[in-house]
Amino acid sequence: MISLLDPRWTSFIRVAESGSLTRAAVHLNVPQSMISRHVAQLERDCGNRLFRRTGRGVVLTEFGEQVFPRVQALIADAERLSDSIRTSGGVPAGEVRVGLLPSTVPMLASVLYAKVRESFPRVHLHLSEGASRHIEEQLNEGRLDMGLLLREGPSSAVQESVLAQFHLVLVGPRDAPLLRKGAVALAELEGVPLVVPSRPHPLRARLDSLAEARGMRLNIAVEADSIRLQHEVVAGGGGYALTSGLFEPRSGGPLACARIVKPALPRSVVLAHTVRRPHTLATREVQRLIGLVAPALLK
Repeated sequence: MISLLDPRWTSFIRVAESGSLTRAAVHLNVPQSMISRHVAQLERDCGNRLFRRTGRGVVLTEFGEQVFPRVQALIADAERLSDSIRTSGGVPAGEVRVGLLPSTVPMLASVLYAKVRESFPRVHLHLSEGASRHIEEQLNEGRLDMGLLLREGPSSAVQESVLAQFHLVLVGPRDAPLLRKGAVALAELEGVPLVVPSRPHPLRARLDSLAEARGMRLNIAVEADSIRLQHEVVAGGGGYALTSGLFEPRSGGPLACARIVKPALPRSVVLAHTVRRPHTLATREVQRLIGLVAPALLK
């Protein structure tokens, strides 16, 4: 990225947004001492305090609150201008940070990397993986440009596009009688030992809400916060897991699944982008590419 502004102001914005010198340093991938030095230099040059310390980090002073939106707008304009200069020939260039759900990595990561390298050789693709909640936090902080998220039901957010939609399935031992029909009504799960994510996971909240509305008592046997962990616990005799149809157990393995019905419980895989960083030609092209290739790969 071509630098058009004093980088100390970028440090100021990241500290203001995160409320922490440490988190700002992690976001910018620099030592915390540099962030502290940048803030101190700015306060000295401005002749006024930008932050005041609290027990949980830092918050803007009255002067800092006046400065913050104007500097934020300037930095956004500078980043857009920098991108326009760098891509004036119409060729996408620069870094694009994408977060992937762990279970989509085998299907999507290598294909996405190869497509970006072939189509946009000047784009540096930075891939990371994490749970939906973790990716969403990074998007909110501006640490990712875009990422795949799981949504309970259809997504209505303007900044999200649905890549695939599946229905929840019950995963258990391959010879379990409960799975033989290929479909299980939600009411049949009462008393069944379940392996589910811990609160405040959106799926857990959805199950709690459904159970309360139907007067059911769910038997939460084990809490496990990833689909891989849930399947491993089920394979070890821990009960039954509720996961998306996208992540069905391998054919011929020790586990099988049946679709949840009455009601059917749709779940969406969406592509979301951050509102903390301006779009560039590179991020727009990578987002378009994901929208083209991911739906077929996630079937």
